[in-house]
Amino acid sequence: MSQPQQTTSEKFILVFSLLGIGTYLVLQYGLKLPDETFTVTLNANLASAVADLYQGQLSFPLYLVQSPLYLVLLVGGVPLVLQIVAKFMRGDFGADLLAGTSIVTAVLLGEHLAGSLVILMLASGEVLETYAVRKASSVLEALAKRMPSIAHKQMEEGVRDIPTEKINIGDTLLVLPHEICPVDGTVLDGVGSMDESYLTGEPYLMEKTSGSQVMSGAINGDSALTIRADKLVVDSRYAKITEVMRASEQHRPKLRRLGDQLGALYTPLALLIAIVSWWYYGDVVRFLAVLVIATPCPLLIGIPVVIISSISLAAKREIIIKNPAVLETIGQCTTAIFDKTGTLTYGRPSLTKLIPSGTHNEGTVLTLIGSLERYSRHPLSNSIVKAAEKAGLPVLTVRNIKELAGEGVIGEVDGKKVQVTSRKKILERQPDIARLLPPVSGGLECVVLIDGNYAALLQFRDEVRTDSSSFINHLKPNHAFGKVMIVSGDRESEVRYLAEEVGIKHVFFSQSPEQKLAIVRTETERAKTVYLGDGINDAPALTAATIGIAFGQNSDITGESADAVIMDSSLLKVDELFHIGERMRKIALQSAIGGMALSLVGMGFAGLGYLSPVAGAITQELIDVIAILNAFRAAIPPKTLSDYQQ
Repeated sequence: MSQPQQTTSEKFILVFSLLGIGTYLVLQYGLKLPDETFTVTLNANLASAVADLYQGQLSFPLYLVQSPLYLVLLVGGVPLVLQIVAKFMRGDFGADLLAGTSIVTAVLLGEHLAGSLVILMLASGEVLETYAVRKASSVLEALAKRMPSIAHKQMEEGVRDIPTEKINIGDTLLVLPHEICPVDGTVLDGVGSMDESYLTGEPYLMEKTSGSQVMSGAINGDSALTIRADKLVVDSRYAKITEVMRASEQHRPKLRRLGDQLGALYTPLALLIAIVSWWYYGDVVRFLAVLVIATPCPLLIGIPVVIISSISLAAKREIIIKNPAVLETIGQCTTAIFDKTGTLTYGRPSLTKLIPSGTHNEGTVLTLIGSLERYSRHPLSNSIVKAAEKAGLPVLTVRNIKELAGEGVIGEVDGKKVQVTSRKKILERQPDIARLLPPVSGGLECVVLIDGNYAALLQFRDEVRTDSSSFINHLKPNHAFGKVMIVSGDRESEVRYLAEEVGIKHVFFSQSPEQKLAIVRTETERAKTVYLGDGINDAPALTAATIGIAFGQNSDITGESADAVIMDSSLLKVDELFHIGERMRKIALQSAIGGMALSLVGMGFAGLGYLSPVAGAITQELIDVIAILNAFRAAIPPKTLSDYQQ
């Protein structure tokens, strides 16, 4: 049965049970109808070999007032009991086995109200659990929706739209501004940039010109590009990620729920007490009394209430819980695996170093280029402007500004001709400058010319989050993480630079989605893992980890593949998620174990004959109220949900 069908069935049983029990209470205690009794008799006259086993008739008393309860037991009880029997046959001895046994026993002993109440409790727990676990949509659907279904093919008669599956190798395609590239290819004409960060882990907009390689799934910038298709759509990079995603979905780790773990211990013990009391005293009513008080509402309802309360608290903190099981498990994870770009960094470049020539002053150069770059749309311009503002430098008048694709930005600032361009471009025109330039290092770089002379080298790196180091360093002492790793698609120099900045020893760089997936699977086999990432290339790894946490709202695909989504891309929110999960588990254990302990005491009294089934049901309801009230504490925010200094 599919998940939507199950949800509909559970809701129907819940509503039907409420109506049936409510109708019975109105008839019995509101209208005080006479309790008329009808007898249904079944005659049997067996002439076969089994006649020795039974010959005669069976009589069943039916009470008119209790007819709503009969319907509840028939319509609601039969499907639930069949589901429980199916679980039992698969070796699942969870807490709801007690509920199923209670329903059957109540019917056999004529305790129809008790049986109906158990159905109501069981259906309530199922509906709460289904509500808590429901997801928005599948990862593969999100992947499929993101890719364009139409490509613009250039033909002799002009540009024609064709389905992407009809793209052939060698076709000439036009990629319009801000469109998603439909296929891997090579730029034939046009100059612009593409955002490949979600595919590769590179945090920058990558410039494209004739001869540049483009990847399916990348987002085009402001300029149209003409490309040649080098692969079919099914063989392109984005399709390969989808294929890896499909495979990883089939091997997603199964988290054993807290209620199942406790139920596996509680159920046999409760059944043992009920059977022993029946056997020792020879009174089947004691068996039912024990089962009624043993019905594990602290597990069936208490734990889902704690989960939903914690999900509500997380939502208020801008943390979306996609899979509630993570709240029960996150405190047991001991390996943390981080993507680099957009996770431990902001995914944007920052000016890390300005190296002036021997004839120029750093402050003067930064003043000039800070004024010039205010008029540029280049991805690095904003970081230069911010560096100048941070240094408190004045903004000078700029004239005759020009920005040519591939050439950089040129303008007159304070009477000087200033140009910011690339090392490659300047060496093509002035090769003698090579002896003045510092050696190539990691990150991106630009060369500054003032009045045609070499003035400075600018070095850029992906900006490290201000709280990355303190967050990483608190994981082991505060959350018992024994291993912290970076697994990134970015270059070695960039990943090692970040690792040194934040204090991570286990480093993997230039990793494809397939390689990331293999690493995460290996680590997850050794210990429970938490993976944090924000790119499409992180989606398979997010699925393979014990718990996958996606950063930000920029990719619906990572959001769907993750178990939790941090909406505002903050490490503080990740720490809050850890604390919400640990707090949820603690409150859930208090409600469940406390409730079961009180139930065990009640079972002892019921087994000794001091509690009838009715008294046992009342006692159990009191225990349930205590457990559920305690569970609601999870929705109340504590004074603090974090324990590290930002």
